[in-house]
Amino acid sequence: MIDLNTKWKVYSPATGKEIGEMAETPLVQIGFIYDRSKQAFQLWSQLSISDRLVYLKKLRLLMVEKMDEIAEVISQDTGKVKTEAIVADIMPTIDGIRHIEKHARRSLSRRKVSTPLLFIGKKSYIDYMPRGTVLVISPWNYPLLLAMVPIFSAVAAGNTVIAKPSEITPLVGKCMEELFLEAGFPQGVIQFAHGGKEVGAALSEQNPDYLFFTGSVKTGKVIGEAAAKKLIPCTLELGGKDPMIVFKDANLERAVNAALWGGLTNSGQVCMSVERVYVERPIYAEFLTLLKEKASALKQGTTLSDDVGSMTFPAQVDIVREHLQDALAKGAVLESGMDPNGWNIGNKLFLPPTILSNVNHTMKVMSEETFGPVLPVMPFDNEEEAITLANDSEYGLNSSVWTSDAAKADRVSGRLVTGAVIINDVLVSVANHNMPFGGVKQSGIGRYHGVDGLRIFCHEKAIMKDAGKKKSEIQWYPYKGKYELFLALFKEYFSGKTNWAKFGRLYLKLLKISSKNENERL
Repeated sequence: MIDLNTKWKVYSPATGKEIGEMAETPLVQIGFIYDRSKQAFQLWSQLSISDRLVYLKKLRLLMVEKMDEIAEVISQDTGKVKTEAIVADIMPTIDGIRHIEKHARRSLSRRKVSTPLLFIGKKSYIDYMPRGTVLVISPWNYPLLLAMVPIFSAVAAGNTVIAKPSEITPLVGKCMEELFLEAGFPQGVIQFAHGGKEVGAALSEQNPDYLFFTGSVKTGKVIGEAAAKKLIPCTLELGGKDPMIVFKDANLERAVNAALWGGLTNSGQVCMSVERVYVERPIYAEFLTLLKEKASALKQGTTLSDDVGSMTFPAQVDIVREHLQDALAKGAVLESGMDPNGWNIGNKLFLPPTILSNVNHTMKVMSEETFGPVLPVMPFDNEEEAITLANDSEYGLNSSVWTSDAAKADRVSGRLVTGAVIINDVLVSVANHNMPFGGVKQSGIGRYHGVDGLRIFCHEKAIMKDAGKKKSEIQWYPYKGKYELFLALFKEYFSGKTNWAKFGRLYLKLLKISSKNENERL
């Protein structure tokens, strides 16, 4: 059992300096956290959607007011530069709240749907009923965005939430907790539990009504298996190995700039990072030369003038090193960066932006998620080969296609087995809250964002309504004299050339027989 006073010191990955202290949530409190969540659900779920949105608007305005403070916490806790913190973590989070403010009423309100003609007189609806307590387990690479979006989506839908932020970036978790408190959310609606794997496991064992996990494939499989045994519905947002396909007719300089930013932003620690670059052979040498030139001009550090920050999680450095060593041992050429055997980074986790050529799919750097500032570049000879190479992965989160030929872009996009495809740009689909986000294959299960990003946190309840004035229905007992009429009625209705006058006569006959049968029975 965890000591009730367990605390740990927090250090900046970029500077190695102590930046705070965190107290771990005692395991003995997990049950009480769930009890408070269930109690709060009774009131929160009964609020109107408009009333819930009042709290979210307060949160949005508070975040706008404290934007610089939040960016500073994210930067110190993750090692990313503040520009990336505000552009890629804070902005899409705030925009996500505004999206929900605009669309939640329409997305979550009762929806009328059509009723089959044979059920004349009835009305059909779909209601969206909140599930209960939602457990959100979030990662360290974008610790604000990837926690907040599922949290406020769940509460907008009427659920209460228990959030377990990553212990790797705990000060962001503490910052989020304070934001919800300051925004005035009722007690128990959103609670935070801080700590490592033991806390996460204890939370999962308490049978939440829904589980939303963002993280590695390995951990996602463990969580998914445990949830399946208890039939707990879940969304799993996992890893990626995203391909970038550059055809010879693409805007070369734009594609190079995109590859740099798409592969190196957040020091490559993005599930949607450009992790494989395929370039059509006629422009391959020029692309590679320009890529190296631009990479050499990037600045690493912690100031507002720097481009690339540090790695966040020390253990991830070992994975990046392993991938590079494997690639170099199998013949890859180090075009820029440093041989990983010569890395000497001490307490600082700044890895040199690395470009590799002469790569192939036997290398880990082309098949496994590297999650670091590494860009392997490989030539291809034709469209078919590019598609084959891009799809040759157990992942399928995102991809990009670069060409000035619109027809080619659509054709290739349609054959890529990924949850999203971006044409002549990278990464941006995740920041568009109007579109679903999620992957295929090993990249996860489920989608959020868009209309369904709210509805996944609800049970869909089908409602059919009758005025209740008739004594009986034509398909009810007794069946005497009905079969031949039903046969004729269905043939007429489904024939494709319905004679509506005949259909009406048959329907009226069924009504009369039903009434006659009912009277005889009485």
